[in-house]
Amino acid sequence: MRTATPGIAQVKKRDNSIVDFDASKIERAIQRAAVEALQDRRRADGIARRMAEIVTENLAKRFAGKIPGVEEIQDTIEAALMNEGYSRIAKSYILYRESRSQVRFAKSALGLKDDLKLPVNAVEVLRRRYLLKDEARRIIETPSELFRRVAHSVAQAEANYGSDSRVHEVEDAFYRMMRSREFMPNSPTLMNAGTPLGQLSACFVIPIEDSVEGIFKALADMARIHQTGGGTGFSFSRLRPRGDLVGSTRGRASGPISFMGIFDKATQVIVQGGRRRGANMGVLRCDHPDIIDFIEAKVGSREMENFNLSVGVTDRFMRAVVQNRPFDLVNPRTGKNVKRIGAHSLFDLIVNAAWRTGDPGLIFLDHVNRANPTPELGRIEATNPCGEVPLLPHESCILASINLDRMTTDDDTGKRTGRAAVDWDRLRDRIHWGVRFLDDVIDVNRYPLESIRAATTGNRKIGLGVMGFADMLIRLGIPYGTRDSVSFAGKLMRFVRAESLEASRDLAKQRGVFPNFARSIHAGTGRELRNATVNTIAPTGTISIIAGCSSGIEPLFAVSFVRNVLSGSRLFESHPLFEKLAKDRGFHSRELLAEVARRPSLAQVKGVPNDVKSLFLTAFDVAPRQHLEIQAAFQKHTDNAVSKTINLPADSTVEDVREIYLQAHRLKCKGITVYRYGSKAGQVLSVSEEAETQHDELPEFISADTDYAGGCASGVCEF
Repeated sequence: MRTATPGIAQVKKRDNSIVDFDASKIERAIQRAAVEALQDRRRADGIARRMAEIVTENLAKRFAGKIPGVEEIQDTIEAALMNEGYSRIAKSYILYRESRSQVRFAKSALGLKDDLKLPVNAVEVLRRRYLLKDEARRIIETPSELFRRVAHSVAQAEANYGSDSRVHEVEDAFYRMMRSREFMPNSPTLMNAGTPLGQLSACFVIPIEDSVEGIFKALADMARIHQTGGGTGFSFSRLRPRGDLVGSTRGRASGPISFMGIFDKATQVIVQGGRRRGANMGVLRCDHPDIIDFIEAKVGSREMENFNLSVGVTDRFMRAVVQNRPFDLVNPRTGKNVKRIGAHSLFDLIVNAAWRTGDPGLIFLDHVNRANPTPELGRIEATNPCGEVPLLPHESCILASINLDRMTTDDDTGKRTGRAAVDWDRLRDRIHWGVRFLDDVIDVNRYPLESIRAATTGNRKIGLGVMGFADMLIRLGIPYGTRDSVSFAGKLMRFVRAESLEASRDLAKQRGVFPNFARSIHAGTGRELRNATVNTIAPTGTISIIAGCSSGIEPLFAVSFVRNVLSGSRLFESHPLFEKLAKDRGFHSRELLAEVARRPSLAQVKGVPNDVKSLFLTAFDVAPRQHLEIQAAFQKHTDNAVSKTINLPADSTVEDVREIYLQAHRLKCKGITVYRYGSKAGQVLSVSEEAETQHDELPEFISADTDYAGGCASGVCEF
């Protein structure tokens, strides 16, 4: 409650602006320090109320007729706590004040104004990747101005549909969703909306024809896309195998793997959108004669660092694996069988390579094409770099995610149980606005190639997904990976899909169906849609850091850890829900957080109640089967695909990988990726060997790079 005390009505902030005095802020600050010092919420509340009155009276006497500054108010709080005998609370307050000072210094060092009071790492990510800069590389916008730029640019599409009067209203709705960090579009939209570049799609699939001209055209197309901030996927399956006849020269073909090396080298020297290195997905069918070379392309090699690799497998191949039957390899140029190989042996090579390097993953081509919304236009052969968007040649897709951590409320049920409840009405509203946002993006987008514009606008595919799933489970009191969490995942995504389809239907009534609708699987259903696809589960990465939530549908990667930021500086981070619960339950201390930050799991941390341990599970706690069941639950209600990494500890076996890959096909996932800790160089998440084995002496903290939000701990997966 805001009060005006005689003699003091205003406060001078650190930026010299003048605001109304608010005594409730003093009470909250003292209450926070008292809870940490006393570990007793009720007693802390009483002390905070009484001390806030004392501090307010002291301020009125000291600054009668004057305007105190923030630092002067904080000095008064410290002095009052000491005078009243609350030295422990005063110490806690001083330490908190110092930590906030360090945060302000860190933000100042970044050289930008944070007008949204974001965490330091979110500010660092925005500075590095998203905020506009002038020719001297000086930042020229604030975080809220970024969101306004994006909202304004995207909302201009509304004028195409006779909605001139609604442009400003829609812009404000888009802006509020992003500013509140309830909704975030994919990175190119944040980077490029409202700029001369104007390329807003995240994902592209580029076809590669079996000719020198076709190969190098695809290479040039890739370069243009990477320059605008997009990622690319390729199927190399149409290229003739190594040693095959080249008709024009009567020579021998070098094969798809050699050409992939050229794409990899080109990616190395192109910086995406001026901000990051490019990322690719390379796919080769399981029946291609060069499949063994493809499987082993990363084994014992530093090649293909800019590629994620996936074998495109068919139901026929998977049946042959299970039945231990032979399998034919087919020359794509002639269509003739050239070799017979044991399917089980080939599968052994795949799982061994994945165990050693994390690559290749699998794309289940038949699962993908059974869900292809426009089969008359062709079969889907490839996906974007992280596998969540299967696309036809030349298609691109725009993605966005809703922050589930902000879609809960403490309603009557939550108050009775002490847990939050899903705010289904708010989630419904954000889904409908999110679908509208993405459909508008298609119209204002500036496509890098005419072929991409035609394919994208012909099908108008969008991918609205979610992030912060692990955070929502914690708020709901549901442990990640349990039967209840799998059931809830299905219920949640069923709702997201139903409302996404309803939103697309509403847009179709206003704007018409997508141009290729008559040639789609939707045409005979009586369900008119604006978009050929509506949902995707993306890994989110940096946008979840900005949103302040867990990545995609991944579990937490750590409860407390050290973040590497500011060109070598390290900042300590703890999950805010864990800190709040620890304070509320009376087991919070800095020493405890430090111990938690040395272990990949809470399982062996003393002083944390078991029910809290069961809620704050990390990727190291979740069994592979549990990862898969969560992925499958979301996939069942997602028309595109689901990006999820099955994280494995370093001591996992090849048999573990084999079973995961077989189960993923049985559960009807569209693709599967594993990451065994330590199997790739350049990890963005580091856990000491001592922490992994959970010895008593743990000298190192878990550390994460600036851009890491969860999922695969290697850089390419976090595109």
